[in-house]
Amino acid sequence: MKEIAIAPIRTESLKGVFVARFEELILSGQLSIGQKLPSERSLALKLGVSRPVVHEGLVDLAAKGLVTMKPHIGSIVNDYRKEGSLVLLSSLTNYHEGDLEPELLESLLEMRRFFEIETARLATKNRTEGNLNELKEHIKKERSCDHNNKEKVVELDFAFHHLIALATGNFVYPLLINSFKQVYTNLTGKFFLDKDVIPFVFDLHRSLVSAVEYSDEHKTATIMECLLDHGEEHLRKYIRNYSGLKFRGSGLK
Repeated sequence: MKEIAIAPIRTESLKGVFVARFEELILSGQLSIGQKLPSERSLALKLGVSRPVVHEGLVDLAAKGLVTMKPHIGSIVNDYRKEGSLVLLSSLTNYHEGDLEPELLESLLEMRRFFEIETARLATKNRTEGNLNELKEHIKKERSCDHNNKEKVVELDFAFHHLIALATGNFVYPLLINSFKQVYTNLTGKFFLDKDVIPFVFDLHRSLVSAVEYSDEHKTATIMECLLDHGEEHLRKYIRNYSGLKFRGSGLK
């Protein structure tokens, strides 16, 4: 087994640093798929932390699908593409401080398109009066929002899509939206750096709520598709012009 070069951890958030360090080792390929990690005791000694910190960190990595903890055997590195859970998305998008692979970006955008067009259609079909009132109240908040407050704009945009998911009547859809909130806001945070896009997005939100109110499934799906097209176009423009998100290789149109 090859030796892992690991420096002692000296910080208050010991478990968090442990998890981040092993995410880096696994996602970068420094730890190979199928490789057995040193024992918890050995890792604790090498890192200069307690064994409970190591155990809790490994449990966290296992929950993300990065390792499998086998009794009497130890922890084995997984192929995260096969074993990874939805929780791993945040780790992937934060890997190397937000450095995304082109294939990952394309996969995220494709998944979002499929998911959100369907939730818009179902929201129109299944919404209650309570759902509609919540959406209308949300539109009022967007009207009064200061467009210079990027954090608030990102928050309102996410909340809008979450309300649409709630209106579907499907218990799982809102949970899925929440599960990749950090991923979602990571991308929209870049998108909304261009304040000129905010009025257009909020106008489409109002139009979509109107379509939901009048039970026009086709129009709602069309408006959501327009929102997604607009978002992808401006996100790609941001990526081409700024270094906040970096991409290895090509693949962006």
